[in-house]
Amino acid sequence: MSRTVFCEKMQHEAEGLAFVPWPGPLGKRVFEHICREAWQQWLAHQTMLINENRLSPMNPEHRVFLEAEMEKFLFAGGAEKPAGYVAPDA
Repeated sequence: MSRTVFCEKMQHEAEGLAFVPWPGPLGKRVFEHICREAWQQWLAHQTMLINENRLSPMNPEHRVFLEAEMEKFLFAGGAEKPAGYVAPDA
């Protein structure tokens, strides 16, 4: 049986994550207050950030940047696209 959470990003009850996805207090907050759908949206946004900004998740400075963007995206109403980003044609 899956657990449900009130998702702060989506503003409704939804299926929660199966595990804490990030270390530390932010990971615990995500686990307790973010649903799977919102987490999948973040992963897609994070991938775009990594690709467009040529980030390495192994670089500590880049991890700090990604953590700050994650908090903005999931809890502060969104995060900006990288400078010069042009969405692919649908």
